[in-house]
Amino acid sequence: MTWFLENADRIGDLTVRHLWLSVLPVALGFLIAVPIGWWAQRHARLGAVVLGTGSILYTVPSLPLLVILPGVLGTSFLDPANVVVVLTLYAVALLVRTAADAFAQVPRDVVDAADATGHSAVQRALRVELPLAGPVLLAGVRVVSVSTVSLVTIGALIGVANLGSLFTEGYQRGFTTEIVIGLGTVVLLALALDAVWVLLGRLLLPWARGARAGG
Repeated sequence: MTWFLENADRIGDLTVRHLWLSVLPVALGFLIAVPIGWWAQRHARLGAVVLGTGSILYTVPSLPLLVILPGVLGTSFLDPANVVVVLTLYAVALLVRTAADAFAQVPRDVVDAADATGHSAVQRALRVELPLAGPVLLAGVRVVSVSTVSLVTIGALIGVANLGSLFTEGYQRGFTTEIVIGLGTVVLLALALDAVWVLLGRLLLPWARGARAGG
């Protein structure tokens, strides 16, 4: 506790950095993956290729990507943008399949009714399909959010400051307290972000609670 209090300012700064590196990739991944997933669900053959590519992409180890990307993007080795790009790729890889599954669960008669009332494809997707797919999309975002909070710590291995820095420094110094505090803070941050997603879901998708209660 003494070490924690003495280093509270630095831990707070690392927490803010970690939070930014966690939230931005999830938000970007969601914005990219949802339209791709919607398209993939409507085009079965090519969609299967896209979904398969996403699954393969997620198996690529993050550390080699973090080493290669500066040369591809023209960024410095310690630029946090490298971490954001890698984690955004992972978020897209996971959320594309979730989005395709979410849109596939929208009842066909509802889609037909939207077509019959004159909705264009874009209007139907935004006004009808997206709200109904929302609960499944939210569940996917929660999973990706927790995963991303964990993956951000890898950035510390290449010198990008975040809560993972407490792991690497504690390990180098043989100081267990720093490692434990870093681990605990990462877990608390993941739980806090998950709670935020749940709250946002209740505010933005009130019909989902009604559906669960009715089910």
